Amino acid sequence: MSWVVYILKCADNTLYTWSTNNLEKRLHEHNNLKSGAHYTKIRRPVELVYSEDCESMSHARKRENEVKKLSRGEKVKLIL
Repeated sequence: MSWVVYILKCADNTLYTWSTNNLEKRLHEHNNLKSGAHYTKIRRPVELVYSEDCESMSHARKRENEVKKLSRGEKVKLIL
């Protein structure tokens, strides 16, 4: 099973970072469903601006935490 760390750009220009094993499904949930992340639900629409493949769930969670600790400027550099 493939895991992905991703960054979304929200309608208010904030950035949201998470990981998943089904990116397409999560993007649909972030933009369309009432369930899911409250943060993105109130900041729709969201746009995928970065994704990074990981070899396992543990690696994805570790990398997710690393990315979350970055400053906004560092995240923008990562995206570019």
